Amino acid sequence: MDGTRQRRRGDTRQRIQDVALELFAEQGYEKTSLREIAERLEVTKAALYYHFKTKEEILVSIFEDLSRPIEDLIEWGRLQPHTLETKQEIVRRYSEALAGAAPLFRFMQENQATVRELRIGGMFKDRMLVLRDILVAPDADLVDQVRSISALFTLHAGMFVLQDLEGDPEDKRRAVLEVATDLITRAHRGAGES
Repeated sequence: MDGTRQRRRGDTRQRIQDVALELFAEQGYEKTSLREIAERLEVTKAALYYHFKTKEEILVSIFEDLSRPIEDLIEWGRLQPHTLETKQEIVRRYSEALAGAAPLFRFMQENQATVRELRIGGMFKDRMLVLRDILVAPDADLVDQVRSISALFTLHAGMFVLQDLEGDPEDKRRAVLEVATDLITRAHRGAGES
């Protein structure tokens, strides 16, 4: 009985997150109220408050859940040798993590000013800085540092810029990954590492 209640609570939390992200995407974070989220869910505001007290709490929970693979990747990357294969694997896994969290990252891209003011802006920036530190070789010159950082931003840009292009989404994701991998490979070789 207790496991069923816990699962139901988790399902409700997930439904709240999904509906909130939907509404945030449709009308913007600022213009969405907790009342509207509750109405779309067909629950009372009190029922919504049981899980989340504010819109920001909902957004932070979405960010934490959808970006967990990125956190796992960072932990894995910190333990790996600073080799080309490690860097290429980080870029590949990061591409997959972004694809898995596409609705959140689309929201973040379209609401940059709001995101900067919220906790998730700082959380995301911190994760990017850690990934940068893992990818950039300690002795890399400026051009190779830019290449390494550009590999990450290529993956970000690919999610948004390419969505308007014709073609299979997976083919586009692979093309973006190829360019990002090429950047990280060139940066690594420029640093003279094996």
